[in-house]
Amino acid sequence: MATLHIQHPITDFDTWLSAFSRFADARRQAGVRAQCVRRPVDDPNYVVVDLDFDSTDEASAFRRFLETHVWGIEGNAPALAGAPETMILVSTAME
Repeated sequence: MATLHIQHPITDFDTWLSAFSRFADARRQAGVRAQCVRRPVDDPNYVVVDLDFDSTDEASAFRRFLETHVWGIEGNAPALAGAPETMILVSTAME
């Protein structure tokens, strides 16, 4: 399993959530198996999103989709207040 971890500042959570919800089908079609949205307790204008995929290839492809079709188009990301930081994470076995 691979997780696309995304974090960035926002201007308004309700506006951000509405935009995030509009891309639910795109996430499903890209292979997102689970998603989690979190916000820091001391910063209401920041979001952290984890999207789980079966593979790193799927996670990378969806990150490219976000970069070209979402974050780069103001109407698709109306509450984005700064450049998103991303990383793809994989689980490791711990003994």
